[in-house]
Amino acid sequence: MKTKILVLVVLMGMSVVMFAQPGAGNEMRPFHGKKGDVGMERSGGPMNGLNLTDAQKEAFKQSMLAVQKQMQPLRNQLGEAEAHQKTLMTSEKPDWAAINKNIEKIGEIKTEIAKLQAKHHLEMRAQLNDEQRLKFDMFKHQMKDGKGMKGPNGPKGQKGAGREMKHPMN
Repeated sequence: MKTKILVLVVLMGMSVVMFAQPGAGNEMRPFHGKKGDVGMERSGGPMNGLNLTDAQKEAFKQSMLAVQKQMQPLRNQLGEAEAHQKTLMTSEKPDWAAINKNIEKIGEIKTEIAKLQAKHHLEMRAQLNDEQRLKFDMFKHQMKDGKGMKGPNGPKGQKGAGREMKHPMN
């Protein structure tokens, strides 16, 4: 009995160590989703298959950092506007004018974010050669189809992105 327990503990320990090791390159690794789904995903970032030069990698890194710095205040404003919308919608006597004005504000912020993302996408794409551009475009297409980073529930950190609105009674 003690031997069986010891063997079980050793096997469990080995499996934990095996899955805790970082993957190199483009190998598959297990993932656990928010809704309890389990599967395999490719390790490495989205630019892994592009065979970027060191100069391109550095340029992308700097560009990503700059865009994130520009988008952070917009994301904060969006979060505040969405929270305010919830407050407006749940008040005793809703003010339709304030609700509509806040909806327009949310739309303007989302439009500004989308413009920044599109500009960044085109700047990154311009730095690639023809072969890299093809792979880059295919990756972006896969993301839109729910096969990339987004999946059906949107990227991490962006609540509501990529989800359909469903009536609470359905």
